[in-house]
Amino acid sequence: MAADRSCSSTRIHLATPNSMRMAQALRMSRRDMLLGAMGLATVAVGANPGLAATVDEDTVAPLFLALSKRLTDRETLNPQISQALYAGIIHAVPERRDQIGKLHALMESGNFSSARALATAAEHADPVFKDVIHEIMTGWYRGVADQKVVVYRSALMFDITSDAIYPKTYAAGGPFYWTKTPPEVAVPTGEPALSPSKFVVEPT
Repeated sequence: MAADRSCSSTRIHLATPNSMRMAQALRMSRRDMLLGAMGLATVAVGANPGLAATVDEDTVAPLFLALSKRLTDRETLNPQISQALYAGIIHAVPERRDQIGKLHALMESGNFSSARALATAAEHADPVFKDVIHEIMTGWYRGVADQKVVVYRSALMFDITSDAIYPKTYAAGGPFYWTKTPPEVAVPTGEPALSPSKFVVEPT
């Protein structure tokens, strides 16, 4: 065993700086792999500029953002996230493009002061709007569109509870922040705006 330790120490001692740097470079960490994957994704998007150009030139894309603001009762939403969600939704169901346009027209035709008022009127006008609203809200709050994660940290589900809890793998508080009493959370007083939907158990 002593001989093994001596041999190992000798090999390290005799290693050249170049060989040591090469060995270190070959030890790819998890962070390096993630960064590399992000780089490849960027290259893939750059190699297919038609996809981004299509969304940028789509006249319904800004209507999707305006509709999203009303349905989430928010004055501002991230336009880049909006474009990504819109692209995912219409890629999964191409008919959604026309349906989003019609839903926006319905919003413009009435004086809807809240998301609840718009959602209730939309379902009465056309039952298909219920699915459209579900997909828009799922996109913004869960960050998912076309069965793919479009955004994680900026999903609105985390924004609602940002004063109490943090997303998984994030620790935004100070040392031992979890030992403090969490802030009081007001009990929701709203009621569903849409009719009940079939409960679906998603695979985990």
